[in-house]
Amino acid sequence: MIDRSAAFTLLKLSQHYPVVVITGPRQAGKSTLAKALFPDKPYVSLEDLDEREFAQMDPRGFLKRFSEGAVIDEVQRCPDLLSYIQTRVDEGKKNGLFILTGSAQLTLLSAVSQSLAGRAAMLTLLPLSISELESAGSLPDRLEDLLFQGAYPSIYDRAPPPMDWYSDYIQTYAERDVRQILKVQDLGTFQRFLKLCAGRSGQILNLTSLGNDAGVSHATAGHWINLLEATFLVFRLQPYFKNFSKRLIKSPKLYFYDSGLLCSLLGIQTPEQLQSHSMRGAIFEGWVITEFMKRKLNRHQTPNLYFWRDHKGLEVDLVADLGGRALAVEIKSGATIATDWLDSLRAWTTLAGVEAERPCLIYGGEDRQPRTQADILPWRGISGALDRI
Repeated sequence: MIDRSAAFTLLKLSQHYPVVVITGPRQAGKSTLAKALFPDKPYVSLEDLDEREFAQMDPRGFLKRFSEGAVIDEVQRCPDLLSYIQTRVDEGKKNGLFILTGSAQLTLLSAVSQSLAGRAAMLTLLPLSISELESAGSLPDRLEDLLFQGAYPSIYDRAPPPMDWYSDYIQTYAERDVRQILKVQDLGTFQRFLKLCAGRSGQILNLTSLGNDAGVSHATAGHWINLLEATFLVFRLQPYFKNFSKRLIKSPKLYFYDSGLLCSLLGIQTPEQLQSHSMRGAIFEGWVITEFMKRKLNRHQTPNLYFWRDHKGLEVDLVADLGGRALAVEIKSGATIATDWLDSLRAWTTLAGVEAERPCLIYGGEDRQPRTQADILPWRGISGALDRI
């Protein structure tokens, strides 16, 4: 098992809350982390049909077996169980009693807010970060290999061919989560929708256009995007709304949490294809933004990440709101620095004034370069920007 940065956070939360809920995408390592940190607790998965039926039919009897608590996996499969867990933790008044995991965000959030408000902490675990890969000695030498392989732990633990693994992942995801949550009957249409989303990664989200191309209504496209967000495949990056200009873009941009999954959906078959692929910039941009999200989420902090674009087309790829201050980050996948890459950062610094932190430019090259306008960091040196948030 690769050591996870969220381990310290999880242990700390378990000292202050009777229940900790670990949520995140399937195969991100939630149950592995929970079992590793709480080896003395019994483990049970509600994916197991017998266990799930037991929990549904006799929840008190199901929980009676766990006098000292337990690690309960895929708890969203039996959300009514949380009401009985509430009774248990109120009786016991002991922190760190139950560690729950689940991969459907909306289902869990609703159930936890209704039954375990004030009793449970939520920790989001995404796939591996660059710092975790570096610490494990598993970081690929080339940027293209890193983007192609993505960051799911199974890719590095068992080393399956990424194309095969992601193909199976997408198929399993569609069969299980989509049918369970949305009861989608036409999986072919949904999978086509998912691939269309991949082609729009890094772009302003237009649900009407997306729905038309997929052959579904605007409302259906919105529901399906919500599902993809709830199951941690995509996220919407919201625009930064500080009133530097009253004419700002107000629609979010769409990104995928994992670059390897995105490459698979785009039909990219080798790392070499990434060198000249039309989506290389969007794939790299999404990877950088997700690294910022991982750093914040692993610490149980709200990401507070945005992008900024004005009506003239000036854009900053990422703005991290630091509470009264803001860090602007420009992201370029090229390996050779061009002078105009800093234009947007110059404009941002002028508009933001005293609120602007010294900006960063993260690019696909290998060298760190000192410039007066910004810190220019290679992809391997992204921690130089992450440490500032």
